[in-house]
Amino acid sequence: MADNARSSTGATEMAAAKALTTRILAIGTWTAKATPEKRPAIMPDEARDTLRLMLAGKIDQWFAKSDGSGAVFLMNVTDPAEAHKLLEDLPLGRADMMVFEIIPVGPLWPLGLLLAEPAK
Repeated sequence: MADNARSSTGATEMAAAKALTTRILAIGTWTAKATPEKRPAIMPDEARDTLRLMLAGKIDQWFAKSDGSGAVFLMNVTDPAEAHKLLEDLPLGRADMMVFEIIPVGPLWPLGLLLAEPAK
């Protein structure tokens, strides 16, 4: 394969990967309304509804932030608006007790540099 063709292929693949969203990373943070006294009453419903999203294939992985300030979800959706709606419909979202930063993620596009032929 000619150097130009290989270099062009790598650039094309990198551009495509850069534009591709394959998952949503959602980072949740407690709001001021989520006082330690109010959380226990809502958490059983929150856990149940979150599990339902996982079983429906919308949440792939879930984590608690190690500092106790919220939750992190890796979601199997590609539309940030869909992710936001799903999370806002959970009990903590409806109660305005947790807000999420929604981060679309995709392939690690700089790895496409490995497809380019090294300069000679």
